[in-house]
Amino acid sequence: MGNLATPEYLIARWDELCRDPSLQDLPYKIELNAWGKVEMSPASNRHGRLQAALSAEFTRQLPGGVAISECSILTRIGIRAPDVVWASAAFMQAYGEITPYMRAPEICVEIISPSNVQAEIDEKLGAYLAAGAAEVWLVSEEGKIRFFGPSGEKSSSRFPVAISLPAPIPPKS
Repeated sequence: MGNLATPEYLIARWDELCRDPSLQDLPYKIELNAWGKVEMSPASNRHGRLQAALSAEFTRQLPGGVAISECSILTRIGIRAPDVVWASAAFMQAYGEITPYMRAPEICVEIISPSNVQAEIDEKLGAYLAAGAAEVWLVSEEGKIRFFGPSGEKSSSRFPVAISLPAPIPPKS
């Protein structure tokens, strides 16, 4: 099956991909798996709308930090890019805008697409928590949010937020 890539290799490979002009305007999210192979995922307009809504709500309700979309994080399963993260002012002071982050910001959000399989979702959830996230939020395309911490699923976030996401807009008949 091959050896896993070292963190140093993954960081160098990520830097190379970030500078590659042929990858600049892809309509896909790019991540690196644990072997250093590029994985691309197409995102729907609904997915993008939920990302934007979450970022806006984090910015409005948690002013002591910043929202970042598709933030790159070195994890045990490669360099992953949660759809949205929230990073406290303390996190930003400690890490600035290095790419990728060597640890996860406080909140990592994955918006679940129809193409995601449960094993992939579980793997990312565990990787973000192991990388230092205080919470991982899983968001369905319908806008339902599930919250997870190191001890498992929780009924609500420990952060002072009350997020209501927009309902899907059906196409006109």
